[in-house]
Amino acid sequence: MSIGFYAGSFDPFTNGHLHIVSTASKMFDKIIVGIGVNETKTRKYDKQLMQQAINKTFLELGITNAECIVYSGLTVDKANELNCNFLIRGLRNSKDYEAEENLAKINYKLGGLDTIFIRANDYDIISSTLVNELKKEGKDYSSFVPKQIYEIMK
Repeated sequence: MSIGFYAGSFDPFTNGHLHIVSTASKMFDKIIVGIGVNETKTRKYDKQLMQQAINKTFLELGITNAECIVYSGLTVDKANELNCNFLIRGLRNSKDYEAEENLAKINYKLGGLDTIFIRANDYDIISSTLVNELKKEGKDYSSFVPKQIYEIMK
């Protein structure tokens, strides 16, 4: 069974993230989306509520081979613990690639897992930071996040 692990803070989970999961769901038997807990960062949205909203989004869209979990510790360690075959990362641009390539090398050295990169395509302008900024400024951000995520952000 091929299992991909897609990790991030997902604070919030955007349509760009959803595109990565949707694409990966066609490549792997199972996708595990991991909301990583970083104790040094303050989340804007409760991780359990985000997890539930992400899982509801998958169900509504018929992405039956994906599930969202919350975890702490190193991503590569959690992926190995869950018997994942690959790490999955999204790329918006060349700056993302440079940072992600370095991280992929470290994860391979630490845990022996290769990283699969999936292009963001038309979602390359979307980021959690952008969505949070639009919300803060009172702008409409509903087209940048799945419906379930929008509901918990309101």
